[in-house]
Amino acid sequence: MQTRTLGKTGFEISPIVFGGNVLGWTTDEKESFRVLDAFIDHGFDTIDTADVYSAWAEGHRGGESETMLGKWFAARPGMRDRVKLFTKVGSDMGGPGEKGLSEAWIAKAVDRSLERMQVENIDLYFSHWPDRDVPHEETLGAYQKLIEAGKIRAIGASNYDAELLSAALEVAKTEGLPEYQVVQPEYNLYDRGAFEGPLQELCITNDIGVVTYFSLAAGFLTGKYRGAADLEGRKRGGMVEKYLDDRGMRILDVLEEVASEHKATPSEVSLAWLIARDGVTAPIASATSVPQVESFARAAELELSSEALGRLSAAGA
Repeated sequence: MQTRTLGKTGFEISPIVFGGNVLGWTTDEKESFRVLDAFIDHGFDTIDTADVYSAWAEGHRGGESETMLGKWFAARPGMRDRVKLFTKVGSDMGGPGEKGLSEAWIAKAVDRSLERMQVENIDLYFSHWPDRDVPHEETLGAYQKLIEAGKIRAIGASNYDAELLSAALEVAKTEGLPEYQVVQPEYNLYDRGAFEGPLQELCITNDIGVVTYFSLAAGFLTGKYRGAADLEGRKRGGMVEKYLDDRGMRILDVLEEVASEHKATPSEVSLAWLIARDGVTAPIASATSVPQVESFARAAELELSSEALGRLSAAGA
């Protein structure tokens, strides 16, 4: 499997990143281990999670995904050395002061993430959400201390727009602080405004890596949701509903046409489209079963014609 260089980090990562939000939420320990094992066995090596996963689920407080990864690493000696590990800080963890990008919280949060994952360091540590109450100097200074301590190797920014990222890059340059070397925007065939345009141009110009989240639009781009009836009883039903409009149906129609032509599935075509986009290093995608991981492997090898790529882009424009 051909790897991709993640911007200035120099990390060589797999063309699809595993989305760890499902771990300990929609997959129990046994199935989480099966899926993670299959992901590695198919030649992938990059996993993304966050401290807050999966606080949104009833009875959860956050940390479930990182904890599951820690159990997996503990049960698989040597596995940590085979994996590029991403996690995030900044989302509300529920306790007093347990959110945002202050130096005090980052210092506590990183140690908690390391403990949950049972690892000594994190390859890529993301600011999960912008924190306009904390200056970039403070946040980047906190990350510098973590890099010097060997707790993290590089930093990224999730949900930053071009203006905010540019400001952070300027502060890093003038103050001699670490730069955000990777961004994580919401981006897929339907949701394109957060990345295309100024942010995409900024990333290409500055060799900033890009790993996209919601790459399959909460499952909509798998093609299994065509109407409200398809959402009943689904844990992500509320997240998919917004896609059930004319543009969404037009995207699905073209997806199915291209998938049929390439003997692939709509989700494989959706991921292949992302992999081919200018500036994108790799999409993040979640899997709750081994067959879904096998589909990732097919998507990573799928080469869409320029004509097919154009039709897909036009359908979701």
